[in-house]
This record gives sequence, C-alpha cells and structure tokens, in this order.
Amino acid sequence: MRRPAPPGGMAERWLYGWGLGSVALGGASLVAPLYVVELGGGPFVLGVLAAVAAVVGVPAALGAGRIADRTGKNREIVLAMLALVAVGIAVIPLTDRVTPVVLANGAIWFAFAAATPVLTLLAVADAPESAWSERIALLNQYQGIGWALGLLLGAVWTGVGGRFLPPEAVIRLLFVPLAVCAALGLLLGIRTLPADPGPGADRRASGTRLRRAIRAADRFSVRTAAFPFTVGRADFRGLHPRRFAERFTPALALYFLAVFCVFAGFAVFFAPLPAFLTEVGFGSDGVFALYLINGVAAAAFFGAAGRLTADRDAALLQIASLSTRAVVFPVVALVGAAWGAATLGFGAAAVAFAVIGVTWAVIAVTGGTLVTRLSPLSIRGEALGTHAALGALAGGVGSVAGGWLAAASYGVAFGAAGGLVTLGAALVLLVRRYAAAAQPVGGAAG
Repeated sequence: MRRPAPPGGMAERWLYGWGLGSVALGGASLVAPLYVVELGGGPFVLGVLAAVAAVVGVPAALGAGRIADRTGKNREIVLAMLALVAVGIAVIPLTDRVTPVVLANGAIWFAFAAATPVLTLLAVADAPESAWSERIALLNQYQGIGWALGLLLGAVWTGVGGRFLPPEAVIRLLFVPLAVCAALGLLLGIRTLPADPGPGADRRASGTRLRRAIRAADRFSVRTAAFPFTVGRADFRGLHPRRFAERFTPALALYFLAVFCVFAGFAVFFAPLPAFLTEVGFGSDGVFALYLINGVAAAAFFGAAGRLTADRDAALLQIASLSTRAVVFPVVALVGAAWGAATLGFGAAAVAFAVIGVTWAVIAVTGGTLVTRLSPLSIRGEALGTHAALGALAGGVGSVAGGWLAAASYGVAFGAAGGLVTLGAALVLLVRRYAAAAQPVGGAAG
C-alpha cells in the first residue's frame, strides 16, 4: 500500500525520482574510485579524484542556491543536475584514461552539490514552517536509503558478477545499471517534480528559519559517513564570507581550525582507502560491503547521537568520538597488513568500519550544535554555511595529501590521518575550556 503524502500535501512521487538518482550516486561514489584503481591509478590519483569531487561542491551549492532564488527555476535545476549525473556515470566506462574519469566524476559531484540546496527548497515549498523539518527529514531518508541501495547493488553486482563475467568487465559493466537508475530518476522527475512557482516565490523559505529546520531534521546520512568532505544539506544562500570573518569570535575561529584539521584527517584516510583495500586482497564486493556497513552504522546511530547531544556535553561527546576515530584509522592499516581479506581480517575490518560510522553520527550532530552555540546570533546561519564549506575545502586538501602519503606508505597516511584528527580533538578541548566561562558549549541543545 502506498504511504500517504506527508503533511502539507507534498506528493512522494518526485522523491522516488531523487531516490533513484541517489541509488546511482551511492554506487558511483565507490565504483568510480575502484575503476580508477583498475585502470592503474594509485593512491595519489585517488586523492586527486576525491579532491576534485570535494572542491567543486561549494561553488556548485552556492551558485545553484542563488540561481534558484533569483529565477525560481527549481524544477529545471534539479532536472539538469539529474541529467548531468546520468551522463557523467554513462561516459566513465567509455574511456580507459584516468583524466577523463576524474573530470566526469567531478561533474557528477558538482551536480549532486548543486541539486542539494534546490531539493531542500522544493521539499519545503508550499508548506507551513511547522512541517519543514519533517519534509527535509523525509527527503534525507529517501536520499539515504537510495545511497545505501546503490552500495548494496555494487556489493551484489561485484560478488555475483565476478562468477560469470571476466574480472576486467565486472566494474566497467556496473556503470550500466547505475546510469539506468539516474536516467529513470530523470524521467520520473520530468513527470512528477512540481512546477516552478516563479522568481522570488520561495524566498519565504530562506534565512534562519530554514537553517533551523535543516538542523532539526533527522539525518539518514549513509553518504557522509564515508564521504564527509562533500557538501551536505546546508543553506549557503546567506553566506557572505567577508562580513562573517569580520564578526566571528575567537572561540568560533579556534573551532573552525579544529574542523579543518579533523576533516583533512578524514580525507587523508578515505581518499586512498579503496586502493589500500584492493591491495590487501579485498575484492570489489568486499569493499562495497565495508562501505555499506560504515554508512548503515552511521545512519542507525543518528537518532541516538541526537539524544545524547541533547542530554550530555556536546564538546566532550565530539572529543570522545574524534579520539576513537583517530585510533581506528591506523588500526585499519594494521588489520589489513596482518590479516588481509581473510575471514578474520574482514570481520575485524567490518567492526572498525562500523565504529567509524557510529563516531561519524556523533561528530556530525555535535558539530552543528557546537557551531550554533559558539556563533553570535547575527551570523549563526553564515557560521553553519562556513562549517560545511570548510569541511569540503579541508577534504580537498586532505585528499591530495592522503594520496601523496599513501603512495609512499599506507601506514604513514593512516597514521597521519589519526594525528590530524587527534590535533582536532585537542583543539575542541581548548575551545571548550576557552568558551566555558562566557558561554556553555555542552549540555542541552538550545
């Protein structure tokens, strides 16, 4: 039986279209790096691949959000970005050269980042403010489930296809069903996306109220568990970096330095990770399975993370989660080197990836909470946008650094990742001590 539409009359059919697009994105997020490895690209090339995907996100989100505000062409923007995703995925297996793959992958993530803020506007269109959080949560749920299904499709395809197809054809042919999912999402979007209300009609959904609804919406974040340096669901339209830089506080500046270190560390770990797992013996099906475990663990723990953050000291929760991740990153290198893809190795790696996912849920929830509490009210929205943009920038820098270090030694790269995250945790501790006298950063959410 079809579920009823959410309050406010938002039909679910257009969410199915974006859900299909998310299946394609979830699969492409890992099949593109694995294809680069298959073409002979090493960890440094994977770092460049991830860096390009991270760096294009912020201007894409900024530009698309502002174009949507000025023109009201929400429907056209989303359809164009779905088309770009479909084309980007379809052209990758047509080349045997790494550079076109990097460019096509960048186009895919440009499209994703550009579509994200516009989809948020569509989700809250013609709805009372009281329903915004619920609608954004439903959008997140469709996107997250689609992403997980894309990873599951990759795990099943590579596991079963390896028995019937030549090894060199398994990854290349996986792009076909992913491109089909994106194309079907585009076709369904053409039929079901709501008509544009016209220029300026959705301006009432801008500003602090929308940012508050985005923060309040439950996140089904399979994607950001393993790709935390891509642009998330944030409202960038009010971001004015120069005015913001003139008004932020020392505590907020110190926390942003911590954010840069932390997200750079995440990228140093994740960028060369597919190459490492492949080298120690994990097949493509095993790599997909580990990433799926990571994402599902994060998504399953988001609710508990929100409750913990409301009842406990948010800064201490983040420090504990960062410290745990800092230890687990180099442990992955040790496990891979000691046991490879044997049963014991896969079991230990699965536990490590689940822990990485759970800690991400806490880091993501507490990050938004800490930025909100450390920011003066007048720049709170811009602070949240800067937080997301800074994470993407750090991801680009960390991806290149991680690929470069891993080309010499994966142990060094993963150790450096843990070191950067440890430094970030230490800076969060300093922020907590610095701000405690003037402004409580722990305790219940405000």
